[in-house]
Amino acid sequence: MGVRALYSAGTGMTAQQLNVDNIANNLANANTAGYKMRRAQFEDLIYQTMVQPGAAAGQQTTVPAGLQVGLGTHTSGNEIIFTQGNFSETDTPLDLVIQGNGFFQVTQANGTLAYTRNGSFQLDPNGNLVTGDGNMVTPQITIPPQAQSITIALDGTVSYTEPNQTTAQKAGQIQLATFQNPAGMNSLGGTLYTPTQASGEAQVGVPGGPEGVGTIMQGYTEQSNVNVVEEFINLIVAQRAYEANSKVVKAADDMYQQANNITQAQ
Repeated sequence: MGVRALYSAGTGMTAQQLNVDNIANNLANANTAGYKMRRAQFEDLIYQTMVQPGAAAGQQTTVPAGLQVGLGTHTSGNEIIFTQGNFSETDTPLDLVIQGNGFFQVTQANGTLAYTRNGSFQLDPNGNLVTGDGNMVTPQITIPPQAQSITIALDGTVSYTEPNQTTAQKAGQIQLATFQNPAGMNSLGGTLYTPTQASGEAQVGVPGGPEGVGTIMQGYTEQSNVNVVEEFINLIVAQRAYEANSKVVKAADDMYQQANNITQAQ
């Protein structure tokens, strides 16, 4: 019994350590634009069955509850929570937010597509719309150097005006991607995600269109969806759970010590 208690409590301490690590990462990114928090999930481990529930106790009776002893817990995952963060007004024409579902599409340096909620974009030396890391927005949007003003509509249409002209020129249209299960996406860092078999393939659509993607708002950034107060509460709960498991380890150790003392006394 003591061995089971030691190992079960040990799994609880390991799980809570991972929980604290997850909370620490959330708090570290509380001010990261476009960051989506992760929530640790736990599940119990296997059980040792001494008496099977429902086993025959007699010719006409069965065991009502049985006797099963659990062997601890483990962290089964840390799901990405894609609730929308608060919008912060910047009045910068290349700062964009998605009001609703969807991800911006960007092409990485290796040529593969990635997806992000961070719409803090800039222009590269060639006038292409890029992320802060230089990843190009897809489809490609190019603004000429003589452009005086840039307007991005709710449906993602990018237009600009040139000197001595009143008619706006169209530079392209931003498209957004959605996923059946965005929580199953792979995090790359830099607020970038890639699809997996769990998330499903990207479904691309026009902002505000029939595909169910959100609309685009210009001059705003989406802040992290981390609730600092909630994370501190989770941190306290995790610390107390870790402490409780450590006390179980101490109690099991004391039981072993008493058993050893009995043996020595004999």
